[in-house]
Amino acid sequence: MRLLTSTFALLLSLVVVNAASLHDNANIAARHAHLSKRVTSLEMRASNSTSRRCKKNRNTNKASTPAANNLVGDKATSSAPPPAKTSAAPAKNNNNNGGTSKPVNAAGLINVQSNCGSSRATKEVTKFSGPNGHIDWLNCGFETDGGWQPPFVRVQDIITQPLSTALQNPSSPFKACARFIWMFEKYGGEYGIPAIMLASFAMQESSCNPETVGGGGEQGLMQITREKCGGAPGGNCRDPEFNIRTATRFFSDTLKNNGGNVLLSAGAYNGWHRGLTRWKAFAAANSACCRCQNNGDYLHQFFNGWCQNINAYDHRLRLGKYFNLDVCG
Repeated sequence: MRLLTSTFALLLSLVVVNAASLHDNANIAARHAHLSKRVTSLEMRASNSTSRRCKKNRNTNKASTPAANNLVGDKATSSAPPPAKTSAAPAKNNNNNGGTSKPVNAAGLINVQSNCGSSRATKEVTKFSGPNGHIDWLNCGFETDGGWQPPFVRVQDIITQPLSTALQNPSSPFKACARFIWMFEKYGGEYGIPAIMLASFAMQESSCNPETVGGGGEQGLMQITREKCGGAPGGNCRDPEFNIRTATRFFSDTLKNNGGNVLLSAGAYNGWHRGLTRWKAFAAANSACCRCQNNGDYLHQFFNGWCQNINAYDHRLRLGKYFNLDVCG
């Protein structure tokens, strides 16, 4: 009985020990499985993370290829000259910083049709010709019984130099007008007349001397007649700005009345009129007012001399062929 009790106790001990051993092995396996699962999870996350980064890199590379091409294209575009404009504005020549604008005349010669034949214009100014035509063309009909019949020429047809450019030439005759240039530009712009044309009137009429008084009482820079002196500041008709403004307005009105014919209008400034003959023009040569003659060389001196920045009175290249005022001393 005692032996059976001992045997039963031994068997019971073995069962307990074995059960404990199995429990410990199960915990170890469970822990290993859990660790393995964590490692696998980490590896997967790492793998997925790497995979996502690689995909991102691949996507970036794929996307960056066009982007890089665009960048190169942009750089290439930015370094290349801009495309030519297909609708450029027509070239214009700003006449003398004051006055009308006109298309650039590539030939530099007047180009109008008239009943007086060819203008016989020359690029070089000579005694009898220049960019605005030969003296006989400008004076068309002057030596005939029918008298002067000027070709129809508009302001924009006339070849001129910009006044500001003309002054850059050290030998420019307009140096004498330097104090009044802004006035010529101001009123030329206001009335649509080239500034150099206004300054040319001043040079032709008074050598740009504001104190000049003509033989017939003409006043100032522009030699305006006394009936135009109303409203002069302090009654001084020779005041430069008043003188230039009044003369410019008068010339502008004359242009309008003559349908825009600038030859007819510039001639009128010196007393010329349609139908004027040489004999009538020079009739005053033997009178008490010798200088009341019409200067036969006026148009050539004006358009081919002063308007070309050339001193029309320069003895080295004296422009004209009549010089009818020489007899007046």
